[in-house]
Amino acid sequence: MIDFSLSEEQRAVRDTIRQFVNRELKPLEETVLRNERSGLPPLEDGVLRQLQEKARKSGFWGITTPEEYGGIAVGPVLHSIIEMELGRTFVPFEFGGSADNILFSGTPEQKEAYLLPTIAGERNACFAITEPGAGSDAANIRTRARRDDKDWVIDGEKTFISGGSEADFCIVFALADEGVTAFLVDRDMGWKSSPIPLMGDWSAAALSFEGVRVPGENVLGEVGRGLELALAWIGQKRYVIPSRAVGASERLLSMAIDYSRIRKSMGHPIADYQAIQWQIADSQVEIESTKWLTLHAAWRSEQGMDARHATSIAKLHGTVMANQVVDRVLQIHGGMGYTKELPIERWYRNVRVWRIFEGTDEIQRRTIARNLLKDHVKLGGIGE
Repeated sequence: MIDFSLSEEQRAVRDTIRQFVNRELKPLEETVLRNERSGLPPLEDGVLRQLQEKARKSGFWGITTPEEYGGIAVGPVLHSIIEMELGRTFVPFEFGGSADNILFSGTPEQKEAYLLPTIAGERNACFAITEPGAGSDAANIRTRARRDDKDWVIDGEKTFISGGSEADFCIVFALADEGVTAFLVDRDMGWKSSPIPLMGDWSAAALSFEGVRVPGENVLGEVGRGLELALAWIGQKRYVIPSRAVGASERLLSMAIDYSRIRKSMGHPIADYQAIQWQIADSQVEIESTKWLTLHAAWRSEQGMDARHATSIAKLHGTVMANQVVDRVLQIHGGMGYTKELPIERWYRNVRVWRIFEGTDEIQRRTIARNLLKDHVKLGGIGE
């Protein structure tokens, strides 16, 4: 017998996060929209930190961070549920007390200098692997790292780096003679960043490295084995994105349902028309599909099983789904949906990037097809 019900703990956490979103985040949505219309950042400096501190008082700090580092390490399934709840608002928010998962692979000295300050919110990191000529093809990066006595010298460019303008250190992947290697590089070592204007509110930057000298002790992991760390980082993110997609799409669909009941055309609420009903029905089916594909991927990860194929399926389905749902919701709202008075057009712009970063749709399809064609996975398996 398969039990799809949430445990008491999972239900309690879900309800607590939903209350936090409703009480603390949704009231800020008008401010975010107003600031965007005025060309200002979504929220003033310090507001995010205040929200994180409020969440911390309720016990939500370092939700994916091991307990030995002050976190609560909720596990992938509960993490997915939490991200679904956070996806219900477009207010940019992340719980504090977390750090990139691959920083836990560092030496004791690296953890002291980079991991612990990041968890404490004292330092900001960015993950720098994408290049102008190597996006999803991470194995084809051209940024070079050469040895110079005990140091390394890095030359190259990175692009579309999330948080690159705000970071004071980066985890940069460069090609050494031994293979792709990860380095911890402080900004004051000489790398520069420039913001990239985007259609959504995702923060990205281009990074440049010109003769940046990095101490030998700043190699993260082993020389020549950086791609393993990169894949571990990317793999964790792939169930987070469709989780957010579920929350955002459920919120958007609820807006469409409410609007269809009050908007009249030719003397009837548009909810009475089959054209609207089918859009609502299709959206619900696709949201539910993504929800269970995503929870299954998170469950595999939590059980210590190979979750790569499942996360690729969830990521592909979820990001396409969110774009279809937001398009239908805008269509149902008509001209009002196209205005900046409502958040629909903002979501429309923001969800589009989900089909690109952390592995494009095309890369996910390639991965899924390759796994099937090479018999890495079998059709028809359940719980395998």
